[in-house]
Amino acid sequence: MLKFVQTTRLKRLVQFSLKSFTGPFIVTLLISVFMLILQFFWVYIDDLMGKDLSVWVILELLMYVSASIIPLALPLAILLSSLMTIGNLAEHNELTALKASGFSLLRILRPLIAIVLSIAVGTFFFSNYVIPAANLKWHTLIYDIQNKKISSMLTPKVYSRNFEGYAIKIDSLAGNHCLGVTIHDYTQPTQLRTVRAKEADVYKSKNGRYVFLNLKKGSILEELDIQNPMYLPNNTLSNPSGRASRVSTFEQGVYKLDLEGLDLNRSKEDLFTNKYEMLNVFQINAAIDSIAIKKQRLLGQFVKQSTLGFLSLNQNLPKVNIHDPSIAANPSEPIKPVQFNKLSANDQQLSYQLALSKIRRNQQQLANQTQFLSTLDREIDLYWIEFHRKFALTYAIVVLFFVGAPLGALIKKGGFGAPVVIAALIFMLYFILSSVGSNLTDTGTVAPIIGMWMAAVVFTPVAIFFTKKALAV
Repeated sequence: MLKFVQTTRLKRLVQFSLKSFTGPFIVTLLISVFMLILQFFWVYIDDLMGKDLSVWVILELLMYVSASIIPLALPLAILLSSLMTIGNLAEHNELTALKASGFSLLRILRPLIAIVLSIAVGTFFFSNYVIPAANLKWHTLIYDIQNKKISSMLTPKVYSRNFEGYAIKIDSLAGNHCLGVTIHDYTQPTQLRTVRAKEADVYKSKNGRYVFLNLKKGSILEELDIQNPMYLPNNTLSNPSGRASRVSTFEQGVYKLDLEGLDLNRSKEDLFTNKYEMLNVFQINAAIDSIAIKKQRLLGQFVKQSTLGFLSLNQNLPKVNIHDPSIAANPSEPIKPVQFNKLSANDQQLSYQLALSKIRRNQQQLANQTQFLSTLDREIDLYWIEFHRKFALTYAIVVLFFVGAPLGALIKKGGFGAPVVIAALIFMLYFILSSVGSNLTDTGTVAPIIGMWMAAVVFTPVAIFFTKKALAV
């Protein structure tokens, strides 16, 4: 009978804990995700405005971004929800009643610990398999949005110099269709070309490198720059007008603009520099092994080449004695070493210059190789950063739970008042430590394992301290 009563109480405790924790957790998670989405829009608002995007494109972008920022919102949600849940129990004396019934604090927290551990494990698999795909999707989508309409860079009634070597003005713009197009072409140093057309359609090439203006009903004015006066043998001045010109008309023509100098590469660069975020831990391990093997192979080749280079320096010293008749008579025979002090003054100077040239060349090769190996080391560090980020985030969820739950039992306050303020301050400290560790790792000041685990390691003794204090109460 006693065992049945204990089992019933345990089931009620589990149900009560789940009911008390689930609501605040979902609410705080949604709020955290919403705040991070606002931060995302704040960064990319200039790229999204004025592009006539459909609702479905915005929703697709939000879905990918939300998937990538959920792991960032989970630590705050776990911290705040655990603090609110246990704070509510303590504020309404329910925690005291449970302790009076023979349940210790760890026994009360056991269902919540199981939930948090499940969330942490699920977060790891989510960040390992879902987030890399989500990062690739939203980076690609934001790049496509930025390049959706090249015509958006053409402001009516204003000369646009976004295209290098061109000044373009349009009278009006509707979608990709322009009216009253004027193009000043400065790509030829000695020639100015002015193109005017009544209307034009703007298109972008599939590879994104060129913009095509399909011009209709226009004219082309070509003018040569004013040249210096030239006198002919008969003392007459050539080109007295100062500038030659030619005018032609057309009904339809295509003008090709190169986007090489156009500032549209931010998302594309981010897409490549953030490739480390688009791999799971197994792919990261494979990439690190591949780079390490490449590094060892290049290092071995360089050492071998450097050694042969310095050896050939000594072997070439006798060859400078080109006046030796034995060398001229038998060029195929191996050359015997010749002491430097036995060479003539001219040969000594030539040998010295040869040796100095080889030393400088080897020094330059050594500097270039060192820089290249440093680049490989930096690339390995970037992979390790993402590798440790996934595990550190999982551990941070557990640590922040053991900070929030005991703290809620100590302050005995629930709701969205004091717990929100306290959780915000604690999470701000966690975020600062995490950002400092990430920045130190990005600059190469500390190893990736130190920088990415800095916040979690600092908060571990804090969690132990609050847990001991709550158990002692």
